[in-house]
Amino acid sequence: MKGLSGPKLLVVHPSSNKSPGGAGSPGAVLGARRRVCAAVFLACFACISLASTLLSAARDPGAAGAGTRAAATASGRAAAAFAVPAGAGAAAAGTGEGLPGHVFDALVQYASAGGNSTASMPGADVRAIAAVLRRRAPCNLLVFGLGGEVPLWRALNHGGRTVFLDENQYYVAHLEGRHPGLEAYDVAYTTTVREFPDLLDAARAAECRPVQNLLFSDCRLAINDLPNQLYDVSWDVILVDGPRGYTATSPGRMSAIFTAGVLARTRAGEGATTDVLVHDYEREVERACSREFLCEENRIAETSTRSLAHFGNRDSGL
Repeated sequence: MKGLSGPKLLVVHPSSNKSPGGAGSPGAVLGARRRVCAAVFLACFACISLASTLLSAARDPGAAGAGTRAAATASGRAAAAFAVPAGAGAAAAGTGEGLPGHVFDALVQYASAGGNSTASMPGADVRAIAAVLRRRAPCNLLVFGLGGEVPLWRALNHGGRTVFLDENQYYVAHLEGRHPGLEAYDVAYTTTVREFPDLLDAARAAECRPVQNLLFSDCRLAINDLPNQLYDVSWDVILVDGPRGYTATSPGRMSAIFTAGVLARTRAGEGATTDVLVHDYEREVERACSREFLCEENRIAETSTRSLAHFGNRDSGL
């Protein structure tokens, strides 16, 4: 036979056996599983680290902002004092710590200054009330009326409980929106200033005893529609600056003054004392009701002004 003289063709057949390092080999599968496990481990470790950091910050919130607070100025701290923590009667009351003296003085000076357009009280009256709060705060403070000094009374009683009562439920809701944490309740007064003489005569003859259970009182001057828990509070200071009393059809402050006197004397029976302050004392109704239900001999002239009467005793309160 003759040899092949043309070009030679080389045919290569693929192997039926895969390389040991191929994608489907046991070694490749094992390596992939190890990489997945490592990724899962790193993810879990990152989550645990993040959770630990957040938990530490929650337990010690002061640590993260220590540098910022250290750089705050004294004026900044005084301004922040007006922003009493929400729920001053609950959260703040738990601290039991009042304002530092210099912050207290700064707030009083600002509020009593002639240029403070938000104040509705004379500066002398603001300072007289502040003097009582300086001695008693942090305390349980009950205020009849929602005046321009609402933020001030809350701030001066920082660490205590401050409760406001007002005749206008819509104004109560309005201020609750403006001042988060404000504890205020509306009162339905059934009296008018023009009824004052008849109410005073009836109080002297009816069941208007100076010590009684207001919830079950038959006295028309007794306020008995408040939340029940308010009657169980030992009030340290009561400020009567409402309701309205400047017209014949206004509710007048007869009921507020009578109720303040009963609350104070009930606490006195428990061995405690209450300071009662009546604003607009120069008006006939306020002056007559205060003398009748709080007793003139309990008025402290040294801490009173022409338009503010302080009732208690020279050592403590009623």
